[in-house]
This record gives sequence, C-alpha cells and structure tokens, in this order.
Amino acid sequence: MPNIKSAKKRLITNEKARKRNKAKMSVLKTAEKKFRATVEAGDTETAREALSFVFSKLDKAVKSGIIHKNKSARKKSQLSALLKAGK
Repeated sequence: MPNIKSAKKRLITNEKARKRNKAKMSVLKTAEKKFRATVEAGDTETAREALSFVFSKLDKAVKSGIIHKNKSARKKSQLSALLKAGK
C-alpha cells in the first residue's frame, strides 16, 4: 500500500480506469462474438448490422486508448473478410 498521498490517489484512479476499460473490452468482445454467430448462422443482413456495431465499438476503443489503432484496423479487415467469405 502506498504511503504518499499522490500515490494513493493514483492507485484509486488506476483501479477506476481498469474497471472502465475492462467493461468496454467486454462489450467489444461480446459484439464480436455475436457477429461471428450471425455469420455462422448465415444471416447476412443481421451480420452486416452487427459488423457496423462492432466497427463502432472498435473505433470508440481506439479513441479512448483501450486498443491500438493498428489492432483495430486488423480486426476490421479480418471481420470484413469473414463476412465476405460467409456469403
């Protein structure tokens, strides 16, 4: 446990950020799983809507610094290819 006041504050702040980031990553992963499930089911229209939602979540994660922009671009490419192959 830190003894210095600023270190205590950083500990609390970091914990809040960790929980916030974990929640956002959980939503992102869930959205991706739902997209993959719709592609597996063969429902292309729903899959397109789900892909749009995943793209939105990826962009927001990049904007808030949760994931790197290159990871987001790579994930978008992979998911788009998956949708195209699933047709």
